[in-house]
Amino acid sequence: MSLVQDLKTGWQSALDYMNRRVQPEVIKGEIARTPDYRHSVFDPRFNKALREGYKAVDESGALQTITTPLQNPAQFAGAYAARLLTDVGTDSTRQFYWRYNHPMAIAEKAIEQIAPGIADIQNPAKRAAVTLAVSSPVAASLGTFDITNPQELFRPKGYAQTYAEKGSEDRRETAEPGMELFDRFFLGRRGQPLKYETAKQDIPDLTPERYKNVMNYQYQDRGLLGLGIVKGTMENIEGYPEARIVGFPVGLQAAGALVGGGLAARQVTKPTEKIVETIGSQQILRPGKPMSTRTKAAVTLAGSLAGALTGNMINHAVASMNNNPEKLPSTMEYQQGM
Repeated sequence: MSLVQDLKTGWQSALDYMNRRVQPEVIKGEIARTPDYRHSVFDPRFNKALREGYKAVDESGALQTITTPLQNPAQFAGAYAARLLTDVGTDSTRQFYWRYNHPMAIAEKAIEQIAPGIADIQNPAKRAAVTLAVSSPVAASLGTFDITNPQELFRPKGYAQTYAEKGSEDRRETAEPGMELFDRFFLGRRGQPLKYETAKQDIPDLTPERYKNVMNYQYQDRGLLGLGIVKGTMENIEGYPEARIVGFPVGLQAAGALVGGGLAARQVTKPTEKIVETIGSQQILRPGKPMSTRTKAAVTLAGSLAGALTGNMINHAVASMNNNPEKLPSTMEYQQGM
């Protein structure tokens, strides 16, 4: 078979796959939740279908198994060429990025994976109550706002107001309170670092060396693959470890809140069973009395707060090691670094 024919075979196989009513995968008797991206080249189900075949519903409604004839790299290249064209035309991968371009969106998806039982709560208000018990401590721990600083519209320590008056000496004051709150709570933006002298008023233990490293991390470090999408530092402006995902901060306190709350939610949303009768060596189980939504939310919140506290303790331990006097540069080195 010629190269051109191989490319055409792969191209047609991909078009057939994308045009069929593909039967959802069934895992342990349950239909697997499908990803949010339908025609993305990164969807692992597409590659699996090309290699192993797939099940689809034909025009009569009958289920049939489709085996793709792809056998060589040229055929796969043709298939992925068709997939890529479809992906670009339908914004499938970009929709995935648009959906998950903030740590809170990623956190919500992670909660679904850690505690799949949340999705089984039919009442949307009750489901939201359990989810909020995790997401609220996570959001409060990201560092995009400081709940202890309401007098400055929850401005985080060491960072300027986004809408400070142009040319103002103190950028901790804003000229547009409404837009400031919108940026901080709706868009999740933290703002830019203050100049060193002002930032040190917020953070007394801030050193010139740490500030210099923070500025390099903020504006020069390109992170993994040089794209700036994911990067990290062991010392943010407050001296704590921090990662930045698509430009937004994520620290150990937020990660702890997510894991602690997710595991607690997993436990409280599990189906409950109780033994109602024993016949010989066989036990007959029946569904137990479900836990109230208020209790589920309270237990989940407790788990999330415990996780946040653990992350905060680790933060302080790391900061203490970083500020070990034996490791601090001399005054001369500070001045040279300035």
